[in-house]
Amino acid sequence: MKEEQDYIKDIAEIRSMMERSSKFLSLSGWAGIMAGLYALAGAYIAHNLLEFNPDELFYASPNLANVVWLAIGILVLALVTAIYFSKRKADGNGENIWNATSRRLLSSMAIPLAAGGVLILVLLAKGLIGLLASLMLLFYGLALVNAGRYTIPEVRIMGFVQIALGLVSAWFVEYGLLLWAVGFGAVHMMYGIYMYFSYER
Repeated sequence: MKEEQDYIKDIAEIRSMMERSSKFLSLSGWAGIMAGLYALAGAYIAHNLLEFNPDELFYASPNLANVVWLAIGILVLALVTAIYFSKRKADGNGENIWNATSRRLLSSMAIPLAAGGVLILVLLAKGLIGLLASLMLLFYGLALVNAGRYTIPEVRIMGFVQIALGLVSAWFVEYGLLLWAVGFGAVHMMYGIYMYFSYER
């Protein structure tokens, strides 16, 4: 009986090692929570201080350049925060954050994000501002679905939620900024809280 228990324990350890080597498990719930807070703050500033609220496909705003810089700032802040918390978690687990699995994870996200980024720049130049929120959600969702193969399954689920919000936003253009805040703000915070209580606490 004892030999059988040892055998089962060995199999469980081998399975755990294989999973750790094939999946990136250092994603932090705090990174998701902070990214959500940044997004909500950015949406508030864009709507209330910069008076930016696209309600039709062709939309013009005197504050467009400021909104673009605000979006870039939020993106950089979210990336730096994600790297910081992920590295801290990896260090705590005695792992190297930059390994073959994390490289596969990033490369799987790169193509949809790069394609979406270029398309968004084209639409910006054409004045189709009303579609930006929708496309950001869609391409980010596609990147998460791709990345879900190399990390925890909840990332893939969040990707499908972002895609759904992006499609709704494409139809209801006037609610684009609100749906953007829901996707990048509320959904990220819910994901982060779930991650924290499920994997970190």
